[in-house]
Amino acid sequence: MVDIPRQPAIFNNMVELSASHLDTVFHALGDATRRTMLRDLSRGERTVSQLAQPFDISLAAASKHIKALENAGLIRREVRGRIHVCRLAPERLAEAHEWLDFYRRFWGNRLDILEQMLREEDQGKSPADGGNDNG
Repeated sequence: MVDIPRQPAIFNNMVELSASHLDTVFHALGDATRRTMLRDLSRGERTVSQLAQPFDISLAAASKHIKALENAGLIRREVRGRIHVCRLAPERLAEAHEWLDFYRRFWGNRLDILEQMLREEDQGKSPADGGNDNG
């Protein structure tokens, strides 16, 4: 019997970054109304009425958007008497940013390698042959 050494398992942090949380975050960010609400909340707390005001939507529709943001963990809602006040909760947005940044770096590195290979290939061609590989 031959023992074949096992390779260490490849661990991908991005897969482990709670895929369901990322799915919910990206779903919430997929709507322009919700992105605008988040931008407004980046300037400070807002009531549901204040978040709904820039849009031609009912308070019920605004509440559905707010609930999607809340379910994604992007905002927190606090009830103060009869008023619902929302504020930004940046932790999940930071997780999404980390996920995106991983792939930005990944593809940036790959493109840097490709650029280097192309430069080396160009430097290997002699000016006498006009850069043609026809011999």
